Amino acid sequence: MTEKMIQRAAIFGALAVIIGAFGAHGLKPHLDAYQQGIFEKGVQYQFYHTLALLGAGLASRFFQPSNWLRWSSRLFQLGILCFSGSLYLLACRDLLPFPVGWAGPVTPLGGLCFIGGWIGLLLGIRRQEQ
Repeated sequence: MTEKMIQRAAIFGALAVIIGAFGAHGLKPHLDAYQQGIFEKGVQYQFYHTLALLGAGLASRFFQPSNWLRWSSRLFQLGILCFSGSLYLLACRDLLPFPVGWAGPVTPLGGLCFIGGWIGLLLGIRRQEQ
């Protein structure tokens, strides 16, 4: 499980760079300043939580792997998909051939996943101290 967490962090990190570059260069002429800000916020939070996912993987390597750390990893991944993914869709809504209004309510669910991931990371590490 530890290796998979670290591998997924590497994938999400590479995707954050690719998506960020695409937004900055490919989409810039097509998005207004507000939409660019939304897109950049998605990239920013993807990077933050990719590092958190890496931290959960490393914690699993240095400490005894626990269910808390596994759930932390899962919640960070789900948070990236829901939070950042919905922001990418909402920022590009005018460019897409399908409606994305449904993505608006998904964003806070992704935020809740991020919070759960951080709490899981905390509990996974604290269990090691006891």
